[in-house]
Amino acid sequence: MVLAAFYFLAFLGIVISPQKVGDELDEATNARMRRYAEEMQERMAQLLLEIEALEKQQSSMHMGALLLSAMQTWQFWASLGFILLLIWLLFWLRKKFEVFDDSSDEESSSSDEDLEEPALNDESNTSISIAESIQRQQVNLTNYCRLVEEMVRGFCRACDWVFKDTFSPVLQTPIGVGSAFEGWSPREGDTVYRCLIPMTAPRGHSFHVEQNTKWNLPSKVSRIRVKLECTCWREQEFGNMLCFLHNPVEELRRNQEPSLLRTMCTRSYLDVRKVSSWFQQLAKLSWKSVPHSSSWLVKVLKTRRSCMLRLIDDTGSTVFVEMMFGVQQGDTDIFLSSDYSEAPVTPDTVWPQSCAVAEMKFFRNIAANAQQDSFHLGCMQLCARIALGSYFTSYMMKTVVMHLLNTIPLERWHRREFLQRMDDIMEYLCSCLRKKCLDHFWLGNEQMPEEFILPPDFQTSRPPNLFQHMAKDPDQYTQAHTDFHELQEQLMPSCRALRGTLSASPKP
Repeated sequence: MVLAAFYFLAFLGIVISPQKVGDELDEATNARMRRYAEEMQERMAQLLLEIEALEKQQSSMHMGALLLSAMQTWQFWASLGFILLLIWLLFWLRKKFEVFDDSSDEESSSSDEDLEEPALNDESNTSISIAESIQRQQVNLTNYCRLVEEMVRGFCRACDWVFKDTFSPVLQTPIGVGSAFEGWSPREGDTVYRCLIPMTAPRGHSFHVEQNTKWNLPSKVSRIRVKLECTCWREQEFGNMLCFLHNPVEELRRNQEPSLLRTMCTRSYLDVRKVSSWFQQLAKLSWKSVPHSSSWLVKVLKTRRSCMLRLIDDTGSTVFVEMMFGVQQGDTDIFLSSDYSEAPVTPDTVWPQSCAVAEMKFFRNIAANAQQDSFHLGCMQLCARIALGSYFTSYMMKTVVMHLLNTIPLERWHRREFLQRMDDIMEYLCSCLRKKCLDHFWLGNEQMPEEFILPPDFQTSRPPNLFQHMAKDPDQYTQAHTDFHELQEQLMPSCRALRGTLSASPKP
């Protein structure tokens, strides 16, 4: 009976050989193999119990004879080998099932993670890249600003030497202005380094600022009237110069360079477009004598109200330099600049009032008095970067930050309170959005620091509203409201990424 069972199991083991178990088996096959192994294990246990019972029934005398007889037959060895084979098969199947289950769990968990990671990456990759670029760009700005200032100063010196015997405007020491020289930039790859070059009247000429009230422009604008001055009493000082007022026209035309009125003015007013063309010609003629010019490939870009240069070095890096020109209002920090106004069409004889020099001095004054770990520039740069392409311009965001820098103590702009300051900026912007009013920082500001020299009418003037178009146009207000909520959604992950970058980076 027992031997028959052994033979039957041996037959099953030979005919129904187990398949290879691997990751490619489906769930139904795995279930059948588990049931097969369990049945084999139960049958094995029953068989062992029957053998033990049979052995107990026989006496010790007969046991020795039976064992001797069994050992002499091949059936005994075949049965014993098959039992060992079954034991090994059960052990192998169990180990294989355990490995398969573990690998299935790992695959399912890893697939879940793979599904979650893209969502997390989509949310944070952009924010992390912005945070890293802000850290990287603040270092690059300082180096490039120093280089640009040195090159533009050399350009002005070369121009003075070339035109020293003419009656062109006299160029003064250039002043770096704009976001780059303030320590931040809304973009990383295409930052424009702007320099304002003050101009004074040449010998025998004088500049007179005339306020122009008939132009319907959003900011104060003026015209610069050019007048000829008598130089008869200064002949020794000016050398061989002939007085434009007291010498015949034919003699002046034959023996002296033309006056500024004839070269760069329209109806006695300094013409922005003519001055710009003159600057562009200067750049083409004089740039080779500028320090470091041999290391750059220079192209003068045609613009209407400034002189734009594109510089490319040996590595292919591109730097844009914009040289603007202006006339200082008395001894103040305010200039009449060639920079564009917000008007759709600005006449060539109109020079908008510019606070660019005062704004540069404001940020440098903040940097000089702030704590070492102050992160006000990081706040400014992050706001400007997020606002790109929205209703809120970089100048609007800068105005908000300047208002807060002027009211919140500087010691509260350190890294630890970075998120709180960003909340303050968005709350201030939201308040202005509700009121449809964002006041100009320099005009009508009663809390202006004493370090800045402004015209007398600045504090008494009513501040222009930078949101005036929004207040008049409901569609613009709706667009601004939508853009504000998008800014809030983009700002939170960017703030978290930037805070992590700040925590990982050493303090300056």
